[in-house]
Amino acid sequence: MSRHDHWDRHGTVPAGNSRPLSAALLLVAAFVGVEVAAGLVSGSLALLADAGHMLSDALALALALGAAWLARRPATPDRSFGLRRAEILAALANALVLVVIALGIFVEAGRRLSDPPDVLGGWMLVVGFAGLLVNLAAARLLWSAGSASLNVRAALRHVIADGLGSIGVIAAALLVVTTGWVYADPAVSVLIGLLVLASAWSPLKESLEILLEVTPAGLDAGEVGHAMAASSGVVEVHDLHIWTITSGFPALSAHVLVRPADDCHGVRRALERMLQERFGLDHTTLQVEHAAPLSTPVELGRTVGRRTPLRRR
Repeated sequence: MSRHDHWDRHGTVPAGNSRPLSAALLLVAAFVGVEVAAGLVSGSLALLADAGHMLSDALALALALGAAWLARRPATPDRSFGLRRAEILAALANALVLVVIALGIFVEAGRRLSDPPDVLGGWMLVVGFAGLLVNLAAARLLWSAGSASLNVRAALRHVIADGLGSIGVIAAALLVVTTGWVYADPAVSVLIGLLVLASAWSPLKESLEILLEVTPAGLDAGEVGHAMAASSGVVEVHDLHIWTITSGFPALSAHVLVRPADDCHGVRRALERMLQERFGLDHTTLQVEHAAPLSTPVELGRTVGRRTPLRRR
């Protein structure tokens, strides 16, 4: 049986590069004010919708920085993994805010489609181009920060989607300026709202899967269990669980029975090495003990997370 003192071995999270995140946050937050003012002056819902999306970008960046700071706080015996899951809670909160913003955009766009106000297309065009440049700069900063964090990936997706929104604002502005078709403004706002919803989906799904302790994407629990059961000396594997503690930190626990003649600790070390090299599972907790020999072969079953054991053929 292996024993892990989580609070001792996993006390801190390596500090990431927070400078690009901070710079992107300042850049995006400053432009939100500009876009809100321009939207109010021009009467453009598309600009206001894009400002709402950029506000969510700023929120995602702020949450990423805050969660990274919390995650670096040392673990304690009472909080054996520290506050690593603060990042996941932040990603979930950000996704829910995006859903609320999208719904608000849809409601206002519906009202304006039935009674479109006058829109100053020139303002829309200038601010749309400026917004595109800001989003490109922010995306470059976030790309340089890396993508190990769920919040950083979410923020990068938001910025890319917002860049597409800025292109939509530019297109709507050109239609308003050249044709006077004011319906282009609420129509583009609906498209921006859809982009906001699309941006919310991935962090919402990923954060919920982590909180519900679903097997990490890219890992097949059945394949992992069968690989363990097929390892030298292993007679049976049961109570196998694979989950994610936080972004990039999968964990595994299992109960393993080995042949009476084999060394439990040697089998455990071999299993840990195999799990790390083949499946990228660095954090494993294995309860290993001897078992009586099997009298007859038992067909290997798919029993991950249940008491029915995985046995050698």
